[in-house]
Amino acid sequence: MNVTETTAATACWGCGAPAGGEHFCAACGKIQPLPRGTDYFRFFGLPRKLWIEMGDLEARFHALSWKLHPDNFVRSSAAEREMSLERSSQLNDAFRVLRDPVARVEYLLELEGVRKEGQTKQQAPPELLEEVFELNESLDELRAARAAHQAEQETAGLRRRLEEAASGFEARLEDVDRQLMAAAREWDVALDAENSAAGSAVLARINEILNRRSYLRNLVRGVTQELGEA
Repeated sequence: MNVTETTAATACWGCGAPAGGEHFCAACGKIQPLPRGTDYFRFFGLPRKLWIEMGDLEARFHALSWKLHPDNFVRSSAAEREMSLERSSQLNDAFRVLRDPVARVEYLLELEGVRKEGQTKQQAPPELLEEVFELNESLDELRAARAAHQAEQETAGLRRRLEEAASGFEARLEDVDRQLMAAAREWDVALDAENSAAGSAVLARINEILNRRSYLRNLVRGVTQELGEA
């Protein structure tokens, strides 16, 4: 997911001025290749912090969108036009990830090597084992009732029990999201303090919270789907 270019220029290809890893040369304004390994945070000129002021991010996005617009490259070389189109696509990808708090956290963990893309640990938290067991039993009952073509009024109590269980898990999901945002703030503090040990511990905890969040979200999604099919 890193934003990379095939060439990591140290000088502007157009005028020879120092490139500085920016999108455009400060001296002549030519679009520049980005250094290898440029991530979405650096793409927007931001530190790897998990709290981002949305107004600032949107302003940076719109400014880059305007500068990279194809109309600005009509008279440019084919290489510049191609670079602007690729950069515009990368811009949209970066903005989509960074504007979403959870996607931003997942992306940071990938960058830091704590979590691989799409990696989740689908295991019920110990304190939820009994509730999950009861939920699965109720889901099995609902599937059996559906297979037996029971009327909706015959399964009303079962459906109500499942809806209440889903609501309870949704409440837990909201609490997990609060935990996630609190841990994200701790990461920013550790980053400012250049405390790598504290930062590593926070990232490990964030990964555990994400696993818990994914499990709860899938539970709620599964119940909602079953109720919709019933």
